[in-house]
Amino acid sequence: MKGSTTAPATGAGPILLRVSRRFDVPPEMVFDAWLDPGMARRFLFATPDGEMQQVDIDARIGGHFTIVERRPDGDAAHHGEYLEIERPYRLAFSFATQANAPGDRVAIDIVPAGERGCELTLVHELPPAWADHADRIRKGWAGILDTLAAYLQTAT
Repeated sequence: MKGSTTAPATGAGPILLRVSRRFDVPPEMVFDAWLDPGMARRFLFATPDGEMQQVDIDARIGGHFTIVERRPDGDAAHHGEYLEIERPYRLAFSFATQANAPGDRVAIDIVPAGERGCELTLVHELPPAWADHADRIRKGWAGILDTLAAYLQTAT
């Protein structure tokens, strides 16, 4: 199986959405795609019917990103701040759909797998108020990882 997802963990704290995906490229390629504007515009929050309008990435701890895609129903903006950057194995950032809003925490861990590949595990700490949207958000992240895998396969 190329990727897997698990059901959200619930309790008093945030809901932990976990999505994993195997990649047939080195960890460095997967990691760098998240921080390189040219690569990120190909997969990060990109949809088949959308057109990327803005991809600004300040790839340092405390740096911010803004990614805006024009979609048939209007612009979709995604904002965040980088909290951890440990190339090529860990990336954590806040994530919000409104500028200057407090964001959810998203962490990405990448471990080598096989002779040349790796496995990425993404954990999105979702506020309990968003529990009804957990499945849709998890599927969204899984789709992003699938798009990243397809892009990286063509880039090698």
